Amino acid sequence: MAAAGPDEADEAVRGTCEDASVCKRFAVSVGYWTDPYIQYFVRQAKERKAPEINRGYYARVHGVSYLIKAFLKRTECNSQIVNLGAGMDTLFWRLKDENLLPRKYFEVDFPMIVARKIHNIKSKPPLSKPIMESHSGDSLLIDSHSLDSSRYSIVGADLRFSSDLEEKLKKHNLDIHLPTLLVAECVLVYMTPQQSANLLKWAASTFPVAMVINYEQVNMRDRFGQIMIENLQRRQCTLAGVELCSSLESQRERLLLNGWENARAIDMMKVYNFLPQADVKRIEALEFLDEKELFEQLMQHYCICWASKDSSNLGLANIDF
Repeated sequence: MAAAGPDEADEAVRGTCEDASVCKRFAVSVGYWTDPYIQYFVRQAKERKAPEINRGYYARVHGVSYLIKAFLKRTECNSQIVNLGAGMDTLFWRLKDENLLPRKYFEVDFPMIVARKIHNIKSKPPLSKPIMESHSGDSLLIDSHSLDSSRYSIVGADLRFSSDLEEKLKKHNLDIHLPTLLVAECVLVYMTPQQSANLLKWAASTFPVAMVINYEQVNMRDRFGQIMIENLQRRQCTLAGVELCSSLESQRERLLLNGWENARAIDMMKVYNFLPQADVKRIEALEFLDEKELFEQLMQHYCICWASKDSSNLGLANIDF
């Protein structure tokens, strides 16, 4: 099969944003977790998603959210979040509902995805109202590729060029002296190892107090991993950074080599077992899971890694499941 050109490859990556949002909306509709906002960003799935996919997204959403809330607690919300490759993520609205908004919440994605998200925000009051309510000061800045309010900002940029990214974020009042959390979910794997290293290095050298959370594939060298890669390739979607997803150790090492400290990585089966078991029992009763073994294999091929830099001794190094 011929390799996709750069434009097709980027288009395929943008397609993964749609897939993830549709899967999340489906899982929410079945009752795995509550998200009143996802419906405004994405259509309902035409067909049911497999129970192992729904449970996988449940673990992803809860696992990432657990670490984010631990960071917000340590920094007492006197911090900022930069969600890299945020897609149609609804975290800003959910944090606001829980009274957990950081000082400012930034989202970055391809300009095309940002334009679509801004259109949804502008046309749907349940999305625009919380932004207006949390906004203070001058009038809100909004055009087709960026939106900037005092607490929420969305920027169209290519994460492969960190100088462009920094310039755009600073225009929207990124404060490098505030404790900063960077979140990347299935983002770095679509960049070459050099590009993701540059992004991680940029973040580690820019923010004196920071934490990074990376959710993506792991153990990709075995047969199951190879099948995952082939399935994506059929859709012209190349995992340009897959060599760094060979093990939990390679994931940790990447963070440590690029200026981060106290790096940890665990697979999603472990995360699933760490989650509050009463809620896990509740979701396991929602749908019958025939393929227990397949579910476990799938969960052993995704992981959450996180690392920090903490010159202010806020205890970021102690954040763990």
